[in-house]
Amino acid sequence: MTFQRARSEEQREIRRRAILDAAAAMLDEMPVADLSLNELSRRVGLAKSNVLRYFDSREGVLLELMDAVLQDWLAQLAGDLAAGIDAGSPLVRRAEQLSAVLARSLAERPVLCDLAGAQGGVLERNVTADVVRRHKRTALTRLAAGADLLRRYVPELGEAAEVFCFHALVLAGALAPYSSPPPGVRAAYEAEPELAVLHADLRDSLQRAIRTLLLGAVPRD
Repeated sequence: MTFQRARSEEQREIRRRAILDAAAAMLDEMPVADLSLNELSRRVGLAKSNVLRYFDSREGVLLELMDAVLQDWLAQLAGDLAAGIDAGSPLVRRAEQLSAVLARSLAERPVLCDLAGAQGGVLERNVTADVVRRHKRTALTRLAAGADLLRRYVPELGEAAEVFCFHALVLAGALAPYSSPPPGVRAAYEAEPELAVLHADLRDSLQRAIRTLLLGAVPRD
């Protein structure tokens, strides 16, 4: 697509939306590390300098996209939790159920896991303080929404629910690369199958890690 110069706020918002949509489509095809500003500009039909009129960097695009992905995930998670957890069960049983729901939900969203894994070390490195402040304020809002959802089923978490929610996302970002190793690593596993113990299934790994995290996060008297 090609654009003429945006002359109104509505037109500017259309450009921003087109850039975010193009970035989202690219992440369905490639990891965050491979998404370049040059290719994003080409796909959206704008010069790179024009893309930078709307976002101050590639990382700025991805941080804003991450908020949209988080919002979509939380909207779906509400129904998943309602269907997957018996609120009347003992704590340990609810922890098992909650861990299973979160692990399945996150494992089904590789883009969210990839963005979460890149956030601290990559996405927050090439952005202005204003962009970071906006992102952090929005992220806190999303974490609060996630914490409210979790407290419906594990009220024992109390104020620790926000930290638990954040750590669950960090775990998803950290574990995801081990479930889809690059070709060289796959070749090593095939050559020496005993090494494949390090090739973890994301859903199973997340379920175990989130369960441990959850039971550790519940405050003790």
